[in-house]
Formats: sequence, C-alpha cells, structure tokens
Amino acid sequence: MGKVRALTNRSRHRTLADLLRQLNGVLRGWCNYFRHGVSKATFSYLTMFAWRRVTGWLRKRHPKANWKTLRRRFLTGHPVRRPVEDGITLFYPNETEVTRYRWRGSNIPTSWTLHVKRLTATQTA
Repeated sequence: MGKVRALTNRSRHRTLADLLRQLNGVLRGWCNYFRHGVSKATFSYLTMFAWRRVTGWLRKRHPKANWKTLRRRFLTGHPVRRPVEDGITLFYPNETEVTRYRWRGSNIPTSWTLHVKRLTATQTA
C-alpha cells in the first residue's frame, strides 16, 4: 500500500497512461510473489485501494469534471469502471490465481526424516 500511495502522488505523473504503466508493474510483481500464500482477501483489499487512489488522482487532475464525465472518459475498462488510457488498463490483483503450497510429503528429505529412517533401520536389523 505504501508503494501504491507513493506512485499515486498527485503531482508525480503527467498522464494516466504513465501512472497505470508504473502501478501495474508494482501490482503484478507483488501479486506474483505473494500468490502462493493465503492472499485472496488481501488481493481484494489491494484492488479497491488501488482503484480508489487512481480515481482520486483523476479527480485531482480534473477538478471540474463530475463523476459522469470521469466514467465516460477514463473509467471505460471492462469488467466495470476500470481505468483505461491508450490501451493500458489498471491491473486488478483480485484476479490473480492463488495457488496454495502443497504438502510435500517425503519428497524433500529433512534431517528429521533421515534420523527416523536410521532409527527404524537399526531397530529392524
């Protein structure tokens, strides 16, 4: 959230396309790193947070435009009201597929499993 706040600073970017280009890279990288954990609720929260920050940036950039004008000009992406400019659409982290860690069983030996194998081998012999 700190990176999203820093990138959506009101005076930093010249166009919405520049903002979306930088913000999408940060969001995609973060989601690819954390998609293996239990992150679905966090991704949903981050989606709404990023959308609110981008729409707040738009409202500050266009103070005389009302919501109807902003929706018509900038929030035209699908599924619904996604910020778009020059073919660049805001990435939604909640659409990232979350794959949880799988139980590894005895595929990767640990020092504990080696110790148990030695004990069972000496007890049976």
